[in-house]
Amino acid sequence: SGKTTLLNLIGGIEPATEGEVIAGGRDISGLGEDDRTAYRRDTVGFVFQFFNLVPSLTALENVRLVAELTGRGDRERSRAALAAVGLAERGGHFPAQLSGGEQQRVAIARAIAKDPALLLCDEPTGALDLETGRGVLRVLQDLNREGRTVLVVTHNAAIAAIAHRVVRMRSGRVVEVTANPAPADAAEVTW
Repeated sequence: SGKTTLLNLIGGIEPATEGEVIAGGRDISGLGEDDRTAYRRDTVGFVFQFFNLVPSLTALENVRLVAELTGRGDRERSRAALAAVGLAERGGHFPAQLSGGEQQRVAIARAIAKDPALLLCDEPTGALDLETGRGVLRVLQDLNREGRTVLVVTHNAAIAAIAHRVVRMRSGRVVEVTANPAPADAAEVTW
């Protein structure tokens, strides 16, 4: 119903065909391909449902890969990103040696290692069980509490309880925007 397209527009993956896309106070809808690439590299971190980790690289190497592509690839920043998601001791493990929840947290670490202003997450709990999903949501909620903008796209309506703002879509259109002045703690969410 347009949720992934919305992420792609906000993330600068797809150009807008009409209207405006305002991200961080900046209209990105008119950016050319090179400027959209720079915007993605410098401003946006992406977390996808299916992790997209390189199987032949360790967790730390997966995190460093993206950080190096952005020019922010020092080993300590990558280690700090793994520590932020609770995986400081798992950096030397390959994806096949990690659980699904650990792989998703490596994907989050990879996204935050470049210190993006905006973190875009497409179904980050979609392939996870309840407890593992809650753990991933706790990480995202902590990142938001630290001042990072986190946008989560999901079919799971229960996750809306932890959001500050909820945008509901139907058939590719925004049908409702509501503020949530008292978001629930991720540990309380159930589905």
